[in-house]
Amino acid sequence: MMELNFEMIGITVLWTFLYGYVIVASIDFGAGFFNYYAMETGQHQKVSHIIQRYLSPVWETTNVFFVFFFVGIVGFYPDTAYYLGTSLLIPGSIALILLSIRGSYYAFNSSATKPRKSWAFLYGVTGLLIPASLSIVLVISEGGYIYEDAGGVQLDIEELLFSSYAWTVVFLAIILVLYVSSGFLTYYASKAKNKSAMETFRKWFLIWSLPMIVISQFTFLSLREHNFEHFQSAQDYWYLFGLSLLTMLIAIFLFWKRRNLGLAFILIMLQIAFAFYGYGISKLPYILYPFIDINTSVVNESMAFALTIVFILGLVLLIPSLYLLLRLFIFDKDYVEGREEEGY
Repeated sequence: MMELNFEMIGITVLWTFLYGYVIVASIDFGAGFFNYYAMETGQHQKVSHIIQRYLSPVWETTNVFFVFFFVGIVGFYPDTAYYLGTSLLIPGSIALILLSIRGSYYAFNSSATKPRKSWAFLYGVTGLLIPASLSIVLVISEGGYIYEDAGGVQLDIEELLFSSYAWTVVFLAIILVLYVSSGFLTYYASKAKNKSAMETFRKWFLIWSLPMIVISQFTFLSLREHNFEHFQSAQDYWYLFGLSLLTMLIAIFLFWKRRNLGLAFILIMLQIAFAFYGYGISKLPYILYPFIDINTSVVNESMAFALTIVFILGLVLLIPSLYLLLRLFIFDKDYVEGREEEGY
């Protein structure tokens, strides 16, 4: 029983790190795309200063959640390095290249006297391609895409490329980024008392709300065709997915009415949380179907205990640090309204 508790606590903490990455990275990635889109549509002067004001303090912290999750999943379940390390060599390498390009943007952009559209293009496009490439991990974890033979673990590229489930997850990842980011930027612009930018971001949020609903349903239905066992398990947690839909509809209503935008974004976070944890719980006991089971693939008990303590402490340290970052920079009254830049 104690061993089971360690397994459940460990995977819950790791899933929480991944959830944090999904939220923070979605805002970051989507903001980069909207920054480029604004330049192309002549709205750069209206919204880009709001976007840059958010990105400047937080871009270096975005990947902290992902690093914690990656190190933790390999530490708790060493078999993941064997099964995913080889099969994800190509998509993983693509993601690393895209992350490098994205990181280089800050170095070049900070030294430039004026923004360049080519750099903004690379920054914006990578903001959509990175989540698309990383979502392949969740796709592969459903099984049916990797197999073992005499040469070791192999990825069935053809099966992956022609899989309807894989493509729905990829599109879900891209739309999620645009949906979450536009929702946050709407709230952030309202905090900055910039009505013009707020209306622009609000319009983008409402535009992406319908595709978000549609792609979520397509993903759920395509899961039924790909992994019926997981689909059946997910039905047992219908109330979590129902709460996700309910919070989404309330958030859309609040944005539409321009009311309580801070609460509306919290509801978006709850929407993602209900769906994300519902998906994770229904997936158990498998992390990678059918190769990695949390009941049989976990590292030895003493190491699992040590890792659990370390990652709980890491979570306890990271959340207050992120809160302080938001409090001292992102939501500082002078900073968010731009008065700090004006020398007030």
